[in-house]
Amino acid sequence: MREFLLTAAREALLLELQEASQLPERLGDAFVTAASALLNCQGKVIVSGIGKSGHIGKKIAATLASTGTPAFFVHPAEALHGDLGMVESRDVMLFISYSGSAKELDYILPRLEERGVILIAMTGKAHSPLGQAARAIIDISVSREACPMHLAPTSSTVNTLMMGDALAMAVMQARGFSEEDFARSHPAGALGARLLNNVHHLMRTGEQIPRVASGCRVMEAMLELSRTGLGMVAICDEASRVCGVFTDGDLRRWMVGGGTLEAPVTEAMTPGGHVLQAQSRAIDAKEKLMKQRINAAPVVDERGTLVGAINLQDLYQAGIL
Repeated sequence: MREFLLTAAREALLLELQEASQLPERLGDAFVTAASALLNCQGKVIVSGIGKSGHIGKKIAATLASTGTPAFFVHPAEALHGDLGMVESRDVMLFISYSGSAKELDYILPRLEERGVILIAMTGKAHSPLGQAARAIIDISVSREACPMHLAPTSSTVNTLMMGDALAMAVMQARGFSEEDFARSHPAGALGARLLNNVHHLMRTGEQIPRVASGCRVMEAMLELSRTGLGMVAICDEASRVCGVFTDGDLRRWMVGGGTLEAPVTEAMTPGGHVLQAQSRAIDAKEKLMKQRINAAPVVDERGTLVGAINLQDLYQAGIL
């Protein structure tokens, strides 16, 4: 039984791969027409299909929507019971039907024509009613389904999914859709956390900032280290500009070297130190901290004034990984 199952699975995969391998050769003027229609759409892209085509259509609509093309899925049956009211003349409909002769099309196609809606067909039958009514046809035909009975849509659904991805990716790149744009569509995801958060969104402020004046003693800086537990204290001048950083490591080196707690902190601190800009991206700040092999740093504004502090743990907790 084990070998039987593995053999059947391999045959299905090989058949689907063989059919899908022919798709790049089908890209041509019709694909360009379809992609251009989506690019120039002044309204929404409405994806529709029934059965397995509908399941794939939902995924294509979601991919389009998340990559810069306003899109949603409408089930053909729901379209005939009111949802066609959402379709406007400035919209584009992408209808998926392998046979191109789904019964619902008898009612949907005349309504689309009345409203002047651009129709793009994903079908395996170019001469079907769907193919004849469409401005452009994306060919998803297969010589053979992976189903041994040639009944269950398998190779054809893979072709549909891949052509949908190809269409979405081509349009996305033509729009100049960037990582930042993608993150705005996924603000709660890991990418959104990495690209949308700046340092000032995550930094510690107010009493949480470890800081002392440049005229203080090592003792005061040590107490501030203990109070905030950040492992670093910003040493500031009278204008709140950071002139140095005093860390746990500085304290250890100072004491081992025979320094006293009554000495000026400016003698024990690291002059200048590493600071972060409040407006910089959080992911860049994390990389800078790791490159410098430090855990925390003061945060300054464009004038060099201390406005916060942040450490690696703050960044990790915000999903900056």
